[in-house]
Amino acid sequence: MADWCCFVGFDYHDCFVQVCILDEAGEVLGNQRVANDMSSILEYVDNTRDGRIIRGAAVETCCGASHFAEQLRNHDWPVELAHAGICSKMKQSPDKSDLADAHLLADLCRVGYLPRVWLPPAEIRDLRRLGRYRQQLVEQRRDVKLRMRAMLREERIAAPREVGNVWTKAWLIWLKSTESLNGHSRWVMDQHLADLERLVAKVREVERRMEEATTDDPVVQKLRETKGVGLVTAVVMRAEIGSFDRFACGKQLARYCAVTPKNASSGKRQADGGLVRAGNLTLRTMLIEAAHRLARFQPTWKQMKEGLKQRGKPGSVAAATVANRWIRKLFWEMRQVEQQSQVA
Repeated sequence: MADWCCFVGFDYHDCFVQVCILDEAGEVLGNQRVANDMSSILEYVDNTRDGRIIRGAAVETCCGASHFAEQLRNHDWPVELAHAGICSKMKQSPDKSDLADAHLLADLCRVGYLPRVWLPPAEIRDLRRLGRYRQQLVEQRRDVKLRMRAMLREERIAAPREVGNVWTKAWLIWLKSTESLNGHSRWVMDQHLADLERLVAKVREVERRMEEATTDDPVVQKLRETKGVGLVTAVVMRAEIGSFDRFACGKQLARYCAVTPKNASSGKRQADGGLVRAGNLTLRTMLIEAAHRLARFQPTWKQMKEGLKQRGKPGSVAAATVANRWIRKLFWEMRQVEQQSQVA
């Protein structure tokens, strides 16, 4: 029977899960807090749905939600991740409670208005963690370098001209041996130098793991064939984008990567508002950095960037434009690579 079905909404928390079950007409069959244990959740739903078929289930994106949804899918549940920000805007009341949140998710499943979010496979989530850990190490390395330069400026210490540029081997050797720093300042600088060496070694270790993890990945290998795209860029794109096939077109992918210009027009006023703020900012940074390299190595992108600058566009705008056009072009190429790898 068409009406003998139900819809389930989960408001996920570390220690418990609020579970709401609605029938086809929207009547509440149950809305209860259950221990965050898969057997307890399945038992409660089975006892409450009274034999009804589960037509849809949803859980908002949050820490732990992806693993939770994957476990439900392993039990053949039609569960989807929901966009937490959009769900919040669709509420009819400013009041918030676990009971209301779970009910909203179940009701959105019932009426077909659930703002779905792609659930990445476990291997993609694992690769994301590796890429983001490297980013954390790079940020720590940058902070250490900033503190070291700040200390030298405060003490008005400058390296001799023959030492060369900062952060070269010769410059670091000079910094370790200079007698301009004394007392506690010398000790603190030595600690910073030790931290810098440790972080550099950790970054290299992560990059070795990236190389090993993606040796047989056709998407990463295809990306690395592009002149100007290295290991880190290819791995981060693979991890953060996941599957190119989940996007309908290149414009959707560009917007997800946050390299799409924002339209700020109103009435007779036509204006742009820079790049969209919603999107994956890690990908935006990576793509704009890649765009600068592409404009150096590939004539097509070099010509585009120079043409934009000749028309008076700033270099940052030109780089963002190259990033936008490149990722849109790349979308169709990588879809073919994914389809060929699936057939193989």
